[in-house]
Amino acid sequence: MAGHSKWANIKRHKARVDAAKSKIFTQISREIIVAARSGLPDPEANFQLRNAVAKAKAAGIPNDNIERAIAKGSGTFGDGDALEAIRYEGYGPGGVAVLIEALTDNRNRTAADVRVAFSKNGGNLGETGCVSWMFDRKGVVTLSGDIDEDKLLEVSLEAEADSYELTEIEEDTPGAEVYTTVENLERASNTLEAAGFTVDRAELCWIPSNTVEVTDADRARSLLKMMDALEDLDDVQNVTSNFEMADELMSLSLV
Repeated sequence: MAGHSKWANIKRHKARVDAAKSKIFTQISREIIVAARSGLPDPEANFQLRNAVAKAKAAGIPNDNIERAIAKGSGTFGDGDALEAIRYEGYGPGGVAVLIEALTDNRNRTAADVRVAFSKNGGNLGETGCVSWMFDRKGVVTLSGDIDEDKLLEVSLEAEADSYELTEIEEDTPGAEVYTTVENLERASNTLEAAGFTVDRAELCWIPSNTVEVTDADRARSLLKMMDALEDLDDVQNVTSNFEMADELMSLSLV
C-alpha cells in the first residue's frame, strides 16, 4: 500500500496548492454539498460531512461559504442536487493506470475535458472498469505528529484496521496512514482520535494493488504534465495513479 502517498504528498504538488487556491475551495465546497445531500446536514451526525467541513476549515474557507455549501446539499439553497459523481479510467504514458473522480453538473463537458487532458499528454481515456481492478477502495486515516509505533499498533488492532504505514505527511512533518475497510473508516478514525492521535483527515481512497516504475525522464515529464492537466480541471476532485518514480524525476520542470 506504500504507493498511496507517492503522488499526493510530493513537494512539487504542494507548491501548486497556493496557485490553485480557488480550485481547492471549489473542490471542497462540492465535497460538502455531496456529503450534506447524502446524509443529515449536521456535521456532528454526518461523518462524511464532518470530515469535509474540517478539510474546508483547514484550507481557510470562510464559515459563510461552508454554511452555504451545506444548505445547497440539503436542498435549502441553490442547485446542489445538480452535481453528479462520475469516475473515469484510463492509461497514462508508459501504461500507468489512472482513476479520476469528478463531481459535475454536465457530464458531457467533463468527459470531453478529461479526454483532451489524456490525449494531449500521451494518455488514453478508457472504458469503465479498464483499470479499476488494479486498485482497492480503502478507508485511510491520516495522522500527524510524532508517532509511538507500539501504541499505534495496539490502537490499530483495537480499531480493526488492516495495516498502517509511518510516513511524512508533509516535508519534515512526521505522521502515519492507517488503512481500513470502507465500512470501518468512521470507527477507526474515532478510535484513533480517542486514543490521543491527531487525525488530520479520514477519507476513502483508491490504493493501487501493483505499481509501475517510471525511470525515463521524457516519459516522467509527460506523465506529470498529464496529471497536472487532469487535476486542474474544474470538475475533477481526485486523480489517483499507480506509478512510482524517483524524487529527481518528480521535481522535473514542466516548462
